[in-house]
Amino acid sequence: MTRTTRVVILLVAVLLLGTVGTAAVLRAADRSGRREQEQAGGPPVHPGTVSLRAAATGRQLLVRNLAWGPHRDEIAAVPADRPDGQRTVSGVKCLRFHAAAGTGICLQAVHHALDDTYRAVVLDSHLRERHHFPVGGIPTRARVSPSGHLVAWTVFVSGDSYATGTDFSTRTAIVDTRTWAIDDNLESFAVTKDGRPYHASDINIWGVTFADDHRFYATLATGGQTYLVRGDVSARTLTTLHRNVECPSLSPDGTRIAYKKRVHGASPDAPWRLYVLNLRTMSETPTAERRNIDDQALWANGSTLVYALAGDYGSDLWTVPADGSGKARRLMVSALAPAYLP
Repeated sequence: MTRTTRVVILLVAVLLLGTVGTAAVLRAADRSGRREQEQAGGPPVHPGTVSLRAAATGRQLLVRNLAWGPHRDEIAAVPADRPDGQRTVSGVKCLRFHAAAGTGICLQAVHHALDDTYRAVVLDSHLRERHHFPVGGIPTRARVSPSGHLVAWTVFVSGDSYATGTDFSTRTAIVDTRTWAIDDNLESFAVTKDGRPYHASDINIWGVTFADDHRFYATLATGGQTYLVRGDVSARTLTTLHRNVECPSLSPDGTRIAYKKRVHGASPDAPWRLYVLNLRTMSETPTAERRNIDDQALWANGSTLVYALAGDYGSDLWTVPADGSGKARRLMVSALAPAYLP
């Protein structure tokens, strides 16, 4: 092969790579631009009034609307018995959201010229800001206690010296909405593990679910293991109860925990399955959902779980019976972060 031929081949390769790269950038830009345009066949969406109080028309389901268009990421309401019906969007944008008893917690991005920061906003029943707190990482979980008096959130942070592999860890905070007192890092709580006081530099806490204004459950990770812990807000304690539990969600009657569990033999890229733990017997029941679940499930009622899975426009919401029976079915397209209001 002559030198001229090699140069020609090199130039052709460079041109081809440049063409492919340009096409990829243009496709990405086109897809990003189309997010502001309503998609044909998408869920019906219209602006209106959204409240966190009980509606005269019946039970409501609030979600983060992911349908493409000008109202993407806004909190939207639909009748709970017609989740595929028209969505009333609020104008309030959240990355993560939850609500109970007239109180909402909204984790938001604040966009700057060079980067984004994040904040946790406590909302009143009209979705107006009551108070906000800066948060030091990317929002991932949010919950409100049944009374509305406590809110919690978890964010991903980077830079902890003990973090390995993915090089991130978590920060979880709880705020009392009556006094605005904040525990901004639950890792400072006293831990009892397997009946003994436990101290370690690699502790991470995430995924709070409230029983009441004093007790909660969460995930504690340490030493390469995850544990379900019972927390006490007043005593500032955490006590391990069960291994291999992540993102717990307490049932309305307080007797069961839905959670994602790492299953032996599953792909490292898709390790979690959705299970339910009986808190009295500590027996585990796998649900009929066999796909990978990377979400904090929500109890729609005493027998049904709701959770997110990847969809065409972000995430879709799915449901499955909590007792292991039945099968999974899709509840809503283009939605995330559900909250049921009575």
